[in-house]
Amino acid sequence: MWRGLGYLLGSLLTAAVALPALPVLVVPAVTRGWAGWHRRRGERLLRTSETGPVRAGGWRVLGWLGTWIVTSLAFGLVAVLCAGNAVATAVTVPLWWALPDGTRAGGFGAGVPVSGWGTALTLGVAQFVVLAALTYRLVPLLARLHARIGVVLLSPSAAEQLAERVDTLTETRAGAMNAHGAELRRIERDLHDGTQARLVAIAMRLGAARESLDDPQMMERLLREAHEGTEEAMVELREVIRTIYPPILADRGLAGALIALGTRSAIDTTLDIGDVGTVPAAVEAVAYFTVAETITNATKHSQAVRTAVRVSRDGDRLSVEVTDDGIGGADETLGTGIAGIRRRVLALDGAFAIDSPVGGPTTITVSLPCGS
Repeated sequence: MWRGLGYLLGSLLTAAVALPALPVLVVPAVTRGWAGWHRRRGERLLRTSETGPVRAGGWRVLGWLGTWIVTSLAFGLVAVLCAGNAVATAVTVPLWWALPDGTRAGGFGAGVPVSGWGTALTLGVAQFVVLAALTYRLVPLLARLHARIGVVLLSPSAAEQLAERVDTLTETRAGAMNAHGAELRRIERDLHDGTQARLVAIAMRLGAARESLDDPQMMERLLREAHEGTEEAMVELREVIRTIYPPILADRGLAGALIALGTRSAIDTTLDIGDVGTVPAAVEAVAYFTVAETITNATKHSQAVRTAVRVSRDGDRLSVEVTDDGIGGADETLGTGIAGIRRRVLALDGAFAIDSPVGGPTTITVSLPCGS
């Protein structure tokens, strides 16, 4: 009741202030800012998640402005009448004896003359109970109705949501294509500059060894170098393959891969992995990459000593949450790998969020669609 009363009184006050300022409020930029603030008030009252800036069309925002002024004045006045009269009655009854002689004969609004303490207490208490009950029941209903009207009018329509969704998918698809191209170039560079160069060196040493059949020591040295180069090339090739799709995912699944990752971590890592069921390979790879990259960032940049990983599934959504106890202040524009996580998540039509206040802790939350 108190939250609803405060909400309605605030709406009444702002509506009274807005009436003389209407020429300014109809300016689109001002209207959207004003509407966004009031929608957030309504969302807090309704305990719903904030939906960002107002994205409804201009005419809908102006329609909300008119509706908001009318409902704010009407609902706010009802709240004032109910609560105000209840308070006035509660104050007046105990002080009836102190009223001037000419006013004691008045009633408390029921048309019954008050001539003594009997009628004063009976009528006053009855009126207070009625007004208090009315305030208790009516004010929250009016507050929720007012807030709901504002949230509905200021939320994007189905067509606007679809258009926004198309824009988001277009942007994420472009990001995915760019990330895919960059990944291909990285793989090509790693193979060209690493594995291919070593294989060329091995071939040259083997050719030289063949030409040194009459020099056993030289041939032994060249064969030893070729053997060592072969092992190094195999290590580099495994590293390249691991960045494409970690083989451990195919061998152990997501849970086993994350357990192995936590075991190898340089800092203390706590794992809480629920029953995720069957998860598409692409989603597994993104979830694994998210945890691996976040732990690496915590180790290198955040001065963290421990991380906590929580993986769960709710219907067709896989959730990954990684928290560290570091210094916080993570900034994905500084090239710490966070931007790469975001790109991979959005490419799968997932959701990415980071909370990293200065001083810590840092929490990265990822939600990925993985089928029902």
